[in-house]
Amino acid sequence: MRIAYDVTSLLDARTGVGAFAGEVLTRIASVADLDVVGYSVSWRGRTRAGELLPSSVRRARGPMAAQPLRQLWRRTDWPPIEWWTGPVDLVHGPNFVVPPAKGGTIELATVHDLTCVRFPELCTRDSRQYPDLIRRALRRGAHIHAVSQFVADEVVDTFEVEPDRVHVVLNGIDPIQAGDAAAGRARVAADRYILAMGTIEPRKDLPLLVDAFDHVARNRGDVSLVVAGQDGWGSDAFTAAVAHAHHGDRVVRTGWVDDRARADLLAGARIFAYPSKYEGFGLAPLEAMAAGTPVVTTRAGALPEVLGDGARFVALGDVDGLADALDSLLDDVDERERLVAAGRAQAARYSWDACAQGIVNLYRRLC
Repeated sequence: MRIAYDVTSLLDARTGVGAFAGEVLTRIASVADLDVVGYSVSWRGRTRAGELLPSSVRRARGPMAAQPLRQLWRRTDWPPIEWWTGPVDLVHGPNFVVPPAKGGTIELATVHDLTCVRFPELCTRDSRQYPDLIRRALRRGAHIHAVSQFVADEVVDTFEVEPDRVHVVLNGIDPIQAGDAAAGRARVAADRYILAMGTIEPRKDLPLLVDAFDHVARNRGDVSLVVAGQDGWGSDAFTAAVAHAHHGDRVVRTGWVDDRARADLLAGARIFAYPSKYEGFGLAPLEAMAAGTPVVTTRAGALPEVLGDGARFVALGDVDGLADALDSLLDDVDERERLVAAGRAQAARYSWDACAQGIVNLYRRLC
């Protein structure tokens, strides 16, 4: 089979979408009966895309400019992806957008969540274009890959598409290297800390976490809040929350961290906090569970489905409930041990090998 695969999300620091796209590409590149060509819808990335491809993956010819093409693809089914890739049997857009293709070519788009529909105010201008692009692709007969049953159900309901055109293949998670707890504590100069990790953006609701931490810190002078992740759009609200917090001096921002530092921070953390407003899967808390860090999170989107009984859940937007959960778990040894054991068992159900095999099986069924 000849597969065209979008590598645009690999150009920037890896987010959950980038992790999915990269892990799947690495594995499908080694499948003997797949001939994969990678394309990048990015003018600024036109010279870098080739560096990101496995040696067995061919590079599409010619540059592609994102904004002009997306404006065309929102309104027309032209130009087809074959202009850049040559003839293919299937084109896979692992980041919501699948370009139009010539007749007979299967189109497949991965939808990671529907934040762009449910909470457009939390989205960038680019991602607010996704609903139009998804609808246009569905009118052409495209199929959807959903990363959870929750997302699949939302796609069927929102876009009124036949359920047999929406296919669930669960994400995987990276194997978690053993971390050095002492190194994690030394990195943030704190012996006891609550950890949040991921890009700082409105959907993660980190200002709520700062407020909850302020309640906890009022009676606990030895606890810090560590936020590890790069600034995304809308990070000003988080910065303002820290500035107004009574105990903002105990909020540590590390910025982006590499895999080694991430493992150390997880090993040293008392709790991993994830107060997201909405999730289509939940890679970050699942990776924390795999590392043996107790997780406190919200009942948002797919999180109950994905995390099972491996996390403690609080109501969405409930600052008092979040503060109480964090405060009690800091000292409850029995509950911490239960969550660690249940979390590791739940995380063991997910792997990128299984995810990639599921994607390959989907390619074969569709073709």
